[in-house]
Amino acid sequence: MTETENAKAKVLITGATGFIGRRLVDALAAEGIPVRCLVRRLDVAFPPQVEVAQGDMLQRNSLLAPLRGIETAYYLVHAMGGERAGFEQRDR
Repeated sequence: MTETENAKAKVLITGATGFIGRRLVDALAAEGIPVRCLVRRLDVAFPPQVEVAQGDMLQRNSLLAPLRGIETAYYLVHAMGGERAGFEQRDR
């Protein structure tokens, strides 16, 4: 893959609404890198050039479409929150 092709490869960001995720989205978008954000709720605002896909990290079938065409994925999900026990296993 050439440098130009690599620069155009679409990136998926999970945890895009968090502190680090938001900054990564903004930085990649500012560089012209195609970005897709995986979110549970579609009521989140991102820069207009950013694609948004709805999914849930705990529901495998909801991840198939958002992952299609992705070259690189950033996993920035914090699994310790919520009322569910067993975050160590889920993170694996």
